[in-house]
Amino acid sequence: MTQNLPNQRTHAVVIGCSLAGLFTARVLSDHFDQVTILERDVVNDHPESRRGQPHTRHLHGLLAQGFRIIKDLFPDLEDSLVKGGAIISDMGEAIRWYHFDGYKKQFTSGLHAVSVSRIFLEWNIRQYVTQLPNVTIQSSCAVRGLAVNDERTRVLGVHVVSGNDGAAETTLDADLVVDATGRGSSAGKWLEHLGYDRPPEDEVKVGVGYATRLYRRRENDLVGAKLVMISPTPPTQKHMSFLFPVENDRWIVSAGGWLGDHPPTDESEYLEFIRRLPVSDVYDVVRRAEPLSDVFTYKFPSSLRRRYEKLTRFPEGYLVLGDAIASFNPIYGQGMTSAAMQVQALDRLLRQQAPLTGLWRPFFQRIATVVDIPWQMAACEDFRYPETVGKKPAMTDLTNAYLTKVHRATQHDPVVYAQFLKVMNLMAPPTSLMHPKIVWRVLRGS
Repeated sequence: MTQNLPNQRTHAVVIGCSLAGLFTARVLSDHFDQVTILERDVVNDHPESRRGQPHTRHLHGLLAQGFRIIKDLFPDLEDSLVKGGAIISDMGEAIRWYHFDGYKKQFTSGLHAVSVSRIFLEWNIRQYVTQLPNVTIQSSCAVRGLAVNDERTRVLGVHVVSGNDGAAETTLDADLVVDATGRGSSAGKWLEHLGYDRPPEDEVKVGVGYATRLYRRRENDLVGAKLVMISPTPPTQKHMSFLFPVENDRWIVSAGGWLGDHPPTDESEYLEFIRRLPVSDVYDVVRRAEPLSDVFTYKFPSSLRRRYEKLTRFPEGYLVLGDAIASFNPIYGQGMTSAAMQVQALDRLLRQQAPLTGLWRPFFQRIATVVDIPWQMAACEDFRYPETVGKKPAMTDLTNAYLTKVHRATQHDPVVYAQFLKVMNLMAPPTSLMHPKIVWRVLRGS
């Protein structure tokens, strides 16, 4: 193996060709001569849900902050999505959202989001990345471990097995290896093998499960809004359903619940589950719509955060990001945006810090800051249910008592709702909801 110079930027390897991996490769293409993405599954040139992506067939939300970052990384993406049939709209106007026993007030918010299937979004981004002259994707390629120097202090590349038989192992040299393989990342196991500690973990057990189906979308299916969100009022309600328009004139509908209270997959029982929600907006559409797919299920046992920022020893030339750092309750739609924000932090750090030596420490510290807010937000909401198990953030009950009043204020006050949307979309800190002007409006409304 070539003993790479400690701080040269000749070749970077990204493990994983999902969205986090594609975002990472795009950023690294500005900092390295060559970038190689390694993907275990076959990658075809069309929208698809690969074997290693069980969640991609389900509804995904891209928050406004994530959409803004992605558009900066991929300047032509918005046009490509719209031409392909994605729907871009003002969040305040487009969403008919029933929550805490009432509809949030629809208004012009100025926050724009895209409604598109995850596989179509990923395919468009992958097309952009593959057109970069210094990025290569190698699929059907499994990484078996990290290649390191004799002292085990620096990662020099990865051990790779290619093809269906997995017989031939090769070593791919790299100045930087980034693990973007998701929640199932082998990073902890690899670190232990090299004599390092695994990162400590925080886990919040939520027992979320949902079922998704595609339907034919027709004009006038939904009047007065473009999408519907029916959220439960904890702790007495646990069921939800979202209806979003996606490309090819389709609806994607997900229905689910917390703490093991999951929807059935039988067609009539699935419809009955949706019918029994507090309001009938989703049911009124799907009971008349033509189904275009089977009912797909997905279970998410717990939110999981790996605290790499707490490690005091870590090999040089190796980083971890995306769901491999933190996987959130998917109901809140934070995953793609969190990955985009993490990659943005990596880009800024590479521009500020020329040496790769010592990069891991400030990187994980910055990623921890990125993850803190969505993690706290999701955990606080999940701990509205007393059955939730895990480390409860400080002041959760007090925070939730106030946020209940905020939610109810959003049903009639566009100023409060506008600020809530900014917080929800990770464009303003949660503390902004405690601004005296907002508090006065919240308390006045309650």
